[in-house]
Amino acid sequence: MATFAFAPSAPASVAISGSSERFPVRRIFCVGRNYAAHAREMGNDPDREPPFFFGKPADAVVDSGVTIPYPPLTNDLHHEIELVVAVGRGASNINAAEALDHVWGYGTGIDFTRRDLQDTAKKLSRPWDWAKGFDRSAPCGPLVRASEIGHPAKGRIWLAVNGEAKQQGDLADMIWSVPEIVAICSQSMELKAGDLIFTGTPAGVGAVGPGDRITGGVDGVGQIAISIAAR
Repeated sequence: MATFAFAPSAPASVAISGSSERFPVRRIFCVGRNYAAHAREMGNDPDREPPFFFGKPADAVVDSGVTIPYPPLTNDLHHEIELVVAVGRGASNINAAEALDHVWGYGTGIDFTRRDLQDTAKKLSRPWDWAKGFDRSAPCGPLVRASEIGHPAKGRIWLAVNGEAKQQGDLADMIWSVPEIVAICSQSMELKAGDLIFTGTPAGVGAVGPGDRITGGVDGVGQIAISIAAR
């Protein structure tokens, strides 16, 4: 058995709906521009080009109901509500017809983005890591097992800031479906149990600030609530 120079950090994990058990998080993959209206609002062509992925560290997850600090190095923190896919079985180079057999369940997540840092990175053709992969940038509500709800392909996805609706769409509006996303990701990276895939956000992304309360949900999956600490 391995010994370590110091005690390793506790593994990242996400709550499971209706259970005291938690889902251990191995890696987080995120799909960019997977709703046509959002692609347009970001100044991009929403044609069905192959999806692209970026990552966040596993310990970027935080539970619903917590208060997080406003992150450093930004004056333009944006919310992006997303359906989250939880992988429960390893998958390598599978096709879409096989993909759902590898899905453990689903949740509602928020991809927080330091938009000003992302805009600078785009202009300089640099990676998005600092804009996307910062501390507490991947809040995720309790996961629900696919065996309980099936595999949602349609349903309202929404987000509000201080009770005011900001984002609203339907899972049916995704350019690439969940089975396609899982399959395409598996053709580049070997997926394993514990991986999370954030599947993209509908239109309406925008800035949040200190003292704001963000709520959101995916019908039939669950809801999430995050507060940003006042300064």
